[in-house]
This record gives sequence, C-alpha cells and structure tokens, in this order.
Amino acid sequence: MSPLPAVVLPLLIASMLSACGGGAGSGGSAPGGTPLPVTSAAPAVTTPAPVTTPAPARGSVMTPAAVSTITLADGTSATTVGTAQMKALVASTLSQLTSVTSEPRCTVTTYTVRYNTAGPQDTLTQSSAAIMLPGGTDPNCTGARPVMLYAHGTSLDKTYTMARLTGESRLIAAMFAAQGFIVVAPNYGGYDSSTLSYHPYLDASLQAADMIDALRAARSSFGMLGASQSTRLFLAGYSQGGYVAVATQKAMQALPTEFSITAVAGMSGPYALSRFADNVFAGNPGQGITAFLPLITTAGQRAGAGIYAAPSDLYENPYAAGIESVLPGTLSSGELVAQGRLPGNALFAADSLPQPSGATVYFGAGNLVRTSYRNAYLADAAANPCNTNAATPLACAPQNALRKWVVKNDLRSFAPVAPLLLCGGKEDPTVPFSNTQDAAAYFKAINSAPTVVDLDTGDGLNDRWLVERAGFNAAKLAVKADAVANGKSVSEAMADTYHAGLVAPFCLLAARDFFKDRLP
Repeated sequence: MSPLPAVVLPLLIASMLSACGGGAGSGGSAPGGTPLPVTSAAPAVTTPAPVTTPAPARGSVMTPAAVSTITLADGTSATTVGTAQMKALVASTLSQLTSVTSEPRCTVTTYTVRYNTAGPQDTLTQSSAAIMLPGGTDPNCTGARPVMLYAHGTSLDKTYTMARLTGESRLIAAMFAAQGFIVVAPNYGGYDSSTLSYHPYLDASLQAADMIDALRAARSSFGMLGASQSTRLFLAGYSQGGYVAVATQKAMQALPTEFSITAVAGMSGPYALSRFADNVFAGNPGQGITAFLPLITTAGQRAGAGIYAAPSDLYENPYAAGIESVLPGTLSSGELVAQGRLPGNALFAADSLPQPSGATVYFGAGNLVRTSYRNAYLADAAANPCNTNAATPLACAPQNALRKWVVKNDLRSFAPVAPLLLCGGKEDPTVPFSNTQDAAAYFKAINSAPTVVDLDTGDGLNDRWLVERAGFNAAKLAVKADAVANGKSVSEAMADTYHAGLVAPFCLLAARDFFKDRLP
C-alpha cells in the first residue's frame, strides 16, 4: 500500500463520515405512509366486483434514475467524474487520502432513483437511492460489474443524499465505484425526497426493506443506464449502516431465489441492540447518545411498539414536546444544543444512580431522560435479564416496551450464510466494540462464525490485515502527537476522532479487500 496518512487524515475523514419487508396487511396508516388496500368482502352474485387500483409494488420505480451533477475540486460541475477529477476531489479533502482510497481506475457517474418501499404498520412509502456507475476503458471498469449495496452512517440532516459525492459518499465513490464496483446506496426513509415523516432508525425490518427495494429499483434501471451487473452481490455499511447491512443479510436470506449474496461487511455497528440499550441505561452511554436515543424511540413509537403513552413519560421538559420531530432535521447537533432542543451529553440526572466510573459526563443538569423512566427500565432489566448466554442471548421476556423493541431488533437472531466480516476498534467511544464481540460470539455459537477484525489488535507479521492495522495505528499516533503539539487533551482528541475518523477508512479498506478476495 502507498505511504500512510499524515496527522490530519483522521481529522478530515471524520468530517466525511456521520456519527450509527413489509407486505400487504389489513390497511392502517402512519405519517408518510400510503395505506395498503383492504380486501373487500365477496360481492353478491348480481353485483359486479368493484374495480380497484392495486398498490404499487415494493421496489417499483416512482421517478426514473436521473443523473446527478457533481461539484468538482476546481469549482466546476460535471455529470461524470473522470479519474483525474476523482483524485483531485479526494485530494481536496486531504491529499494523503488517496493512500487509503487507492488510485482511481474508473470514471464515476452518479444517479438518483426514487422508489416504493415498506412504511410502518403495513403501509407503503417512498425513498431514494444513489446509483454510482463505474466507466472507462480499464478492464476493471467494463463489462459486467459486481454490485455493492451500501448503508451509510447516521446523519442528522434530513436533506442528506449519497448522490452528491460529499462527505461519506465521496469516500465510498473513491474506494469502490472508482475501483469498478457498481454502488447502490439508499438515502433511507425520512431523508432526501422520501415521503416518510420520520426515520425508522435501527428498525431492522424497515431498514432492510429499504435496502432491498433500492436494489430492486436499481436493477430495473441498469438497462436504461447502460450498466451490466455481474453475479457478485456485496453488502456493506458503517456505524448505523453496519447494523443495516447485517439486517439486510438476514432479510435477503429469506428471499434466496431473488438474492444470492457473495459477502457482507458490517463495520462498527450496534448489532447487539438489546445489550447496547441495557448498557446505556446501566450508566454506560457513548458519544452521541442524546441524539441516538430519540431516533431509536421515535422509530419504535411510529412502528406501533408503544414505547410511551406520551413522550413526557420518558423525556424531561423542555425536550419532550418536540422530541419526535427534532431528528433528522435541518439543524446541526451544536445548533440543537444551543437552542435547548437537546442536551449535549447529560442523558441522566446528576443524582441518578448507578453512575459507573468514567461516565460522569453523561450525568448532569438539563438531562434528557427522566429518572423515573430509567429506574423502571433498570427494574425490568433486573427482573427479566437478557444476554445471559452467548448462544441464546434473546431468550428473555422483558416487560418494558423499549426493551421489547430492542430485543425484537437485535440481530443475534439468525445464522449468516454468506461470508461475514465484522470490523471495528476495541476503544470505540460511540458504538462500543462489545457489539461486534457479542454478535461474533453468538454467530460462532451457532456455527456461523464471522471474520472479526479489531484494528487495535494485531496478529504479528503474518497478519492478514497488516496494512489496515498499520495504517490505523499510524493514524492514531499522529492524532496523539498533534494533540500534544497543540496543547490539547490526548484522550479528548482520540475520542473525537476514533469512530468516524480513525476506524472508518481502515475498516472500509478491510471490507474492500474482503470483497476482492471473492471476485473472479
């Protein structure tokens, strides 16, 4: 691999990446959803049956794929990004970033397609996805190309779209599309032009459905776009997207005649969601939790999980009144805190117990969660414990509605068939690496062991992931040196860059290597 990144690599990559089926039913509706038809009773013999318009199929295209205009490094615009332009675009973020993304081989043209997908409580809604197509004369860019279905990390911006090639999507375009992969990347329900009024955050069923339907819409668009797909299908995602990628693997395994997965890469995701939530309420939250928790509870509430009778049952004033509509939105996390719509770190009250050592930053005035709710959650966890056995972690019967919801959406509930890579770093302060360890332990216990990469732990000179770990360790040392040189806290600098800036690019590199091992 080319020279390792300089000190600013993780700092700038951090700015590029974000923090983590439905079918016909009996009707019903929810914000942003189109009710599915209700089957009529059999008509009388003398009365003609009513003519009804069938509901559009999931994955059907609503708006044909339209090319996206990309702003290049020199300020001009183009619909196809050439290899030199892609290199310049990546270098405009950081010149050394190409040492991770590699030299571009293919041109990249990006499209946006809008399609029907599953909404909450047996409804249909609409979502959108980016399609990144490689082109050019290099043999890696022509003919039938492998497809990677990619799930992005958490964004607080409801206008977010992977088609702009900014932030996370720029890194994905450079690392995969410019290397010959067709990339299909949903923007998720509740983002971009989606008609859904909220985002089904970590709702395994709806997020997997969105991924599946994005791929269906993309496949039906390839012919019109002049693209040809090979038989290789890869799934990948980072942070929230890591969870979504593995949830999609589970959902696709139930559709074996439609999808044949080659390999999957889940990176730094909260796969063990019930363990994650129990740890949060036990007093061990992570960075970003005051945004993540409202996203989780709103998704459950809109799905009919009855998380609360009213938001004020769980959330303190003044946050409760607008908690279901604040995220995703148009304000940054800093603006939300400045306006008093969310606290910065104080999840629990200053006198709420227990308070584990090292977690004091998450306790204080202006806290988000009511102490009475936390106490009730902890009482249920004590009376109805989950995660007591690696092979059967969800063999439990919680009574608390939020605990029921996270158990339902915990991904330790199936046996992966296609090869699975789980990558992360053991010091992650945002999505604890215990999620990867717990998921890996479960899969191993049921004879579906994944390949696990902890970037913080090497295997000597024969290490299969030596390049990724060496780059990661060099970047960590650079962050520490930069903090010392500028009189900053080393621990704070590491915490601020670890999840998105340090781990993300090197896990993506590991994922690409994992996938390339399975190409002809």
